[in-house]
Order: sequence, then structure tokens, then C-alpha cells
Amino acid sequence: MTTRYERMKIQRRMQRRIRLVVEERRIALAQRGRPAEAAADPDDGDPVSTR
Repeated sequence: MTTRYERMKIQRRMQRRIRLVVEERRIALAQRGRPAEAAADPDDGDPVSTR
């Protein structure tokens, strides 16, 4: 059985790892998504937004 302090420490460590993974995925998706969006933008002359 772990003490309350150890559980809090473990929880903080896990949360930090989750945050790092989320940040990495966000950066990767942003880098991967840019060329596709840039290719779709030139013929986006429609005043009605589809998003």
C-alpha cells in the first residue's frame, strides 16, 4: 500500500507524461495538417464556410 504522498507523486508524474504526449501529438498533427489545408485554400472562394 502506498502513502497518500506517494499516490499524489505518481499521479503528478502520470499527468505530466500525458500532457507531454498530448503536446507531441498536437504538434505532429499541426505539421502534418498544414500542407493539406494550404492545398485546399486556393479554391476556397466560397463565401459560405463548410467548417
